[in-house]
Amino acid sequence: MSSPQKKSTYTYKQYQDLNEDTQFEVIDGTIYNMSPSPNVKHQEIAMQLSVEFGSFLRGKTCKAYYELNVCLTDEEDEEKITEWVKPDLIVVCDPDKRKANTIIGSPDIAIEILSKSTLKIDKMIKFHDYQKAGIHQYWIVDPVYESIDVFILKDGVYQKEGTYANDDVLSVPSFEGFDIHMKDLFV
Repeated sequence: MSSPQKKSTYTYKQYQDLNEDTQFEVIDGTIYNMSPSPNVKHQEIAMQLSVEFGSFLRGKTCKAYYELNVCLTDEEDEEKITEWVKPDLIVVCDPDKRKANTIIGSPDIAIEILSKSTLKIDKMIKFHDYQKAGIHQYWIVDPVYESIDVFILKDGVYQKEGTYANDDVLSVPSFEGFDIHMKDLFV
């Protein structure tokens, strides 16, 4: 993802009508280009997290999604939506938030995998945006240090629940019995 391009009054409807190869997010009126594509290590980590969540959530109400557009407000009229993001992975437990091509409303968990071009956006801009939107858990995955920082929303503010790396086992908050072995993610 490159640096912000310009202030926008784009609507989600206009974005949906663009060429399918056009990928960007709009946060607080600023357009963030979603290119270049994630690198191999990013994809490997995303795939492993998807497998972990998908396997655990199979047959449950909550579902995991990879790189799906998320409109953080409850506004369903695409002509009125002017802000959306595309986290690397999300978990959504409310089936009413799931639409054909997007999620309307805050997911329960948002996960971002850092890259050189997204570091500031993921750690600062999205951190505050996700906090403001009321996303219960925000995970920041660092492929370089092979670690995950887990933040839990408490009284409207993210509190760091922990940092996990190496041989740690991350017991996923909110999902009893769901443990992720860090050594399995960074293969």
